[in-house]
Amino acid sequence: MSSAVTAGWRELKPAGGPRLRCWWARPVQQPPRAAVLVLPEVFGLNAWVRGVAERLAAEGYGALALPIFARTAPDLDVGYDEAGLAAGREHRDQVSAAGFLADARAAIAWLRAQPGLNRPVGCVGFCFGGHLALLAATLPQVAACCDAYGARVSSFRPGGGEPTLAVVPEIPGHLLCLVGDQDPLMPPEERRVIAAALAADAARRPQLERQLIVAPGAGHGFFCEARPDYHPEAAAQGWQALLELFSRRL
Repeated sequence: MSSAVTAGWRELKPAGGPRLRCWWARPVQQPPRAAVLVLPEVFGLNAWVRGVAERLAAEGYGALALPIFARTAPDLDVGYDEAGLAAGREHRDQVSAAGFLADARAAIAWLRAQPGLNRPVGCVGFCFGGHLALLAATLPQVAACCDAYGARVSSFRPGGGEPTLAVVPEIPGHLLCLVGDQDPLMPPEERRVIAAALAADAARRPQLERQLIVAPGAGHGFFCEARPDYHPEAAAQGWQALLELFSRRL
């Protein structure tokens, strides 16, 4: 499926939370088939992640890209250079799981309030957004989630506490994890722990999809054309797996 899209900024103002300046993309010629929450890398809602939302819209989805640093840098949009990475990591280190989940709930409530979208949603995140996607997947409204190279899930939780990977048994929907086998931020031991967690949960709840795809030759950030580690074959494979998941489950 491919269709014309419309996209632009939408400011959400949840009660008791920060303003959420989001990027909202949707198809023009028909109602969205489902809604998807898009979680960016540490570089903010830059042109690439806005483009991801628009690609999803071209496939028929309503896609809302959420600012994951809404509390400290709501308008962050930086490039893929050392200065941009340093700025993003500074704000990453101030994120808490509780604060992020509050923002995700507000964004999902907004999505489900849109005409024809009062039903379960999908979620996809990249880099730190992929890490946060595992947390978002615990929300009951999320039916299918894709974590693309969300590093440190086996050793870290934003704001402290048990590592984020521990939430896998709490995820009520379907889960796809994507990583490159040359990703220095997700070494073999990290991948083994993720694979073991997914396998254990799949054995306990076989009705739920739990899949890890390891892309040969791909490094960190392989989806993104603007990054040195862009890997066209891995990106195409990952995009297809993501679309198939959403087609089956949303």
